Amino acid sequence: MSERRYTEQEEALEIKSLCRIIAAYANYQDAAERDVKRYERSFKMLPPAHKELLFHLGLKYQRLRWCISMNAAFIMNMLEAFEPPFDMSQYVDVGDHDHPSHMHDHSHVDCTHSSGRGGCSTVSLSRSNSLLDEQHENLNEDAKAHGSSRETDNQKDEEDHMAGCSQPVGSNLGTSQGVDLSCNGDTDASTAAYCQDKDVSESSAVDNVTPRHCTGSLFKLNVPPIDVDKVRCIVRNIVRDWAEEGQKERDECYKPILEELNRLFPNRRDERPPSCLVPGAGLGRLALEISSLGFVSQGNEFSYYMLICSSFILNRTQEAHEWTIYPWIHSNCNSLSDNDQLRPVSFPDIHPSSAGITEGFSMCAGDFVEVYSEESQESAWDAVVTCFFLDTAHNIVEYIEIISKILKDGGIWINLGPLLYHFADSYGPDDDMSIELSLEDVKKVAYHYGFVMEVEKMIETTYTANIKAMMQNRYRAAFWTMRKNASRSKAQRPR
Repeated sequence: MSERRYTEQEEALEIKSLCRIIAAYANYQDAAERDVKRYERSFKMLPPAHKELLFHLGLKYQRLRWCISMNAAFIMNMLEAFEPPFDMSQYVDVGDHDHPSHMHDHSHVDCTHSSGRGGCSTVSLSRSNSLLDEQHENLNEDAKAHGSSRETDNQKDEEDHMAGCSQPVGSNLGTSQGVDLSCNGDTDASTAAYCQDKDVSESSAVDNVTPRHCTGSLFKLNVPPIDVDKVRCIVRNIVRDWAEEGQKERDECYKPILEELNRLFPNRRDERPPSCLVPGAGLGRLALEISSLGFVSQGNEFSYYMLICSSFILNRTQEAHEWTIYPWIHSNCNSLSDNDQLRPVSFPDIHPSSAGITEGFSMCAGDFVEVYSEESQESAWDAVVTCFFLDTAHNIVEYIEIISKILKDGGIWINLGPLLYHFADSYGPDDDMSIELSLEDVKKVAYHYGFVMEVEKMIETTYTANIKAMMQNRYRAAFWTMRKNASRSKAQRPR
């Protein structure tokens, strides 16, 4: 397919959105330092006797700064490896945070991420033992615009769960030219801080606004708190998808899905393996696990926050446990001890290219509705897996209709997740549409589009939970396996 052409306005909105996200990542350390200074100000307000009792907090704040610098060093390495899909040289000014009308929010437990819209490009990953190679094929030749994107700042989303789809990214995802920011794996806090605070561009001229050639403008922005939260959310999602500590959540959420796929597709021949689509793939672990079972697996993700990070982990990781982060440092609440709050987490728990993935494993960047409404996607998939995804929809009926359309007759739809509709409490000026159905009604819609229930149960699970915290939000997530009935689905098709 030929590449879908962006209008000048669409490209400007995409670049503005991407600049905002890069700025949020780049300002991670400064935002975290402001938090530490706030802790210190509160400590100084204590009476002398109380200060003496809590004298150890001064040391904790210094440890916090070191942990922050380590997280920042990882983030800078990640940005260094990312090459934007657009020429951003004429869009240096990314400070317009007061009118984010082109952004969406989708959120899952304490997590929010912004989104834009646009075309789709796939990132095909090889099975070599070196860095995974990326190839790009545009799947979205002339997808119609899905409406202007928006952002919602509601607190409920920030305190709830995150999955699914948010922002598109174009070609050249994660192609690095190997520019050294002197942050690679550096454990010295001052070095990491230098990378955060200094203008890392070799030239004073701004030839291209890319993460690898960040000018000081990206580091001096007043990044909105909601964008800072999204970056911290990604750090927690790394634990869920790519750390040993996240294995419990993966067993709760991913294992039932993988067992169903294994049961339903027992004969996965190498010459013609079944195909499986994973919308809302996040950081890519579930799609990779499905590929490792012997499926042609494609993850679909719409969030630049997610895509920048997943591309780095999938394509730039050289060995297991290569990186160390401190994901729980940004909350002083419900900690059993300071050591628990400041504990390190290494990742990835496996080397992605050594996971036994099937040829054809890919990540598709783009809006689910735009990309998979294409005629070329009709009856293209043997299975669709939705995990913490359905409630990211403005119109859940549209999601289900598309899932039915893209499945082959007799194809399988496996779902796991709650119904925490992400736009339910949108009170912005644009009044985002949000269709909020009960589980009973969701199933009725599925039956209308030709699905037959085969397996149904409720599964208790968490989302990006801190396993050592005193409070954890748990979901009674709906799990089902439905099969697309050939005769009924044909009856629902428009004539």
